[in-house]
Amino acid sequence: MKQIKLCITGCMGRMGMQLIKSSKKNKNFELVALTENRLINKKINGVKPELNSEAAFKKTDVIIDFTIPKCTIEIIKIASKLKKKVVIGTTGFNRNQENLIKKYSKKIAILKAGNMSLGVNLLMYLTEIASKSLNDEYLSKIFEVHHKHKKDYPSGTALMLGKGIADGKNKNLYNLIGKKFLNKKSFPYGKKINFNSIRKGEIIGEHEVKFSSGKEIITLNHEAFDRALYSDGALTASKWLMKKKPGLYSMRDLLNFS
Repeated sequence: MKQIKLCITGCMGRMGMQLIKSSKKNKNFELVALTENRLINKKINGVKPELNSEAAFKKTDVIIDFTIPKCTIEIIKIASKLKKKVVIGTTGFNRNQENLIKKYSKKIAILKAGNMSLGVNLLMYLTEIASKSLNDEYLSKIFEVHHKHKKDYPSGTALMLGKGIADGKNKNLYNLIGKKFLNKKSFPYGKKINFNSIRKGEIIGEHEVKFSSGKEIITLNHEAFDRALYSDGALTASKWLMKKKPGLYSMRDLLNFS
C-alpha cells in the first residue's frame, strides 16, 4: 500500500510530539510536513516545521490537528481550498466554530472527535444506551480529571459524554448543559447535566458518568494511562478517512456503532 503523506499541526505541543513519535512507528504513513504557530529553527525527524500555509499543506494527503479552536479553523480553511482531508482532535469549540467546521465538511472529508480512544467512544455509546433506557427520574452528572496544563473545561470528552446523554433523550446537548464546576471536591446532580473538572499533576485523562434516581446510582467510567492511545487512534482515523468523500465524520462512524 502506498504510504499516506501526513502533516501534523501544533507539532511542538504535547499531542503533536506524541503524534510524531507514533507516526514514526507506523509504516502506513510518511511524515512530510509539520506546522507550528511560530518559526522553529530546527528539524524534527528530518522535517523543518513551518507556519500553517498552502505551501505547508500542499504536499500532504491528510492533516492531523490537535491545536486550539482558532488555529483549527484557520487550518481547515486552507485545507478546504487544497481539498485535503483533516482529522480534528482539538476541543473547546464554540457553537459558531462548530458550524464553520460543518460548512467546510461539505468540501472536504473531516473526522472530528473530542477523544480518539476506542474505549472512550465505546463509553459514549454505552452512555447513550443508559440515558435512553432510564426514565426522567434519573438525573445525571459528569466528572473528569486531566493534567494541570489543560486549559479548556469541561473537556471535549466530557462534552462528548454529555452528548451521549442528550442523544439518548433525543435532546440537544446545548439545551441540557447545566453548571460547570472547576476543582470541586463534590458537586450536585441537576435537572440539567452538571460537569466537574479537576486539573492536577500529569494525569492523562479520567472520565465518569453517573445516573442517580435517589435510590440507586449507575456509574460508567474510563481511565487512560498512555497518551499514545490518542495518537494511535488519530492515525487509525486518518487511514480510514482517506477513502471517504466530503462530510463530517466521527470515531463512531469509524467504529461502526449502530
